[in-house]
Amino acid sequence: MNKVIVVGAGLAGCEAAWALASRGIAVELHEMKPHKFTPAHHYTGFAELVCSNSLKAMRLESAAGLLKEEMRMLGSLTMQCAEKSAVSAGGALAVDRTKFSDLVTQAVRQNPLITVVEGEVEEIPDGPVVVATGPLTSEALSNAIANRCGRGHLSFFDAAAPIVSRDSIDMEKVFFAARYDRGEADYINCPFNKEEYEAFWQELVNAESAPLHEFDKRDFKVYEGCMPIEVLAKRGADTIRFGPLKPVGLRDPRTGHRPWAAVQLRREDADGSMFNIVGFQTNLKFPEQKRVFSMIPGLENAEFLRYGVMHRNTFIDSPRLLNADFSLRDDALTYFAGQITGVEGYIESAASGIVAGINLARRLAGEDPLPLPRNCMIGALSAYISNPEVVDFQPMGCNMGLLPSPEQHIKDKRLRYEAVAHKAIESLAAALKQCGEV
Repeated sequence: MNKVIVVGAGLAGCEAAWALASRGIAVELHEMKPHKFTPAHHYTGFAELVCSNSLKAMRLESAAGLLKEEMRMLGSLTMQCAEKSAVSAGGALAVDRTKFSDLVTQAVRQNPLITVVEGEVEEIPDGPVVVATGPLTSEALSNAIANRCGRGHLSFFDAAAPIVSRDSIDMEKVFFAARYDRGEADYINCPFNKEEYEAFWQELVNAESAPLHEFDKRDFKVYEGCMPIEVLAKRGADTIRFGPLKPVGLRDPRTGHRPWAAVQLRREDADGSMFNIVGFQTNLKFPEQKRVFSMIPGLENAEFLRYGVMHRNTFIDSPRLLNADFSLRDDALTYFAGQITGVEGYIESAASGIVAGINLARRLAGEDPLPLPRNCMIGALSAYISNPEVVDFQPMGCNMGLLPSPEQHIKDKRLRYEAVAHKAIESLAAALKQCGEV
């Protein structure tokens, strides 16, 4: 009988172990708790939720709702335990965190094909293995991963700028151009006049920042190389105007003049459905980002697909290292799963664990990887983390901007997302049937 080692009993590790055991494969699940805890974890149970008790929206036409439905289709342990431990939270799936962890722990420990091994893992075990050690991977294992993958392919801080939907940008107020017309006009430029810029700067420097965890405060000096936009702005009224918002080399075709300042948006995906706000790494609270960044000309009604974040987060450069099935490109029996791969969020982490577990089981059975459609959320996340064309890779959570738009344009956003979600479910069901995973 094949035996697989899974490292880490968070959401991704538990899902990977569950998927493997459900396919008749014996699993050794290694977890360093209770002998050692990360700075963010305190409970001895598996799949500990530490930041929020919400597993996001339930509506199928939302990105999170769609992802959870796809996870159910793939036999998710997370979804089974979440539904048994759910508490009232309006349209979101929220759980009693202790009960949820206890249910996952009990299910895993009682599975006859899963053996739990307590203690820290300091080296990547020989395959077949799934490494699912999360955003706070221990120093020893982080060093082992860096040595295995190359130190240039391992990040310890998540310094990400916000991403907005292309469809939500007011194209009447912006223009495509590259500085001095060099190269392709790939950037969307949002031009400020003097009055608009000064109002924006005033709100930016007075906006409320998110509190830092103690382990983030300890290492915050590392952020000097990717300074939060609000911190940079506090150094002077013109600092960002001569920095990331410099208008040099740009001319607004509607006025024929150089803007007073300009925010540039860079294409985030090949389809051009998502754009990154260049230079806007930030530690502002999410509602503050929405309020202040919506003052940027053209972004008044922007849909934020991902808000900016700055915190400690160990993740690998997955586009250079991983296949879409979450295996290493140069080692078919070593898989990664969870936030260490660059998927951002609890359910995203759990979903990646399911995919890694199923795909490793299929590989051991001599079968092809799970054929995940690009238009389902799990398929889109898998494609994102494995796309070698992604430059300056940063973690990404589920969002509708990852999915292709429906063939027929639907103006109403709710109806459009509803159509996208139903198509995703239909495509995933057909793919699972085709490969015998139903």
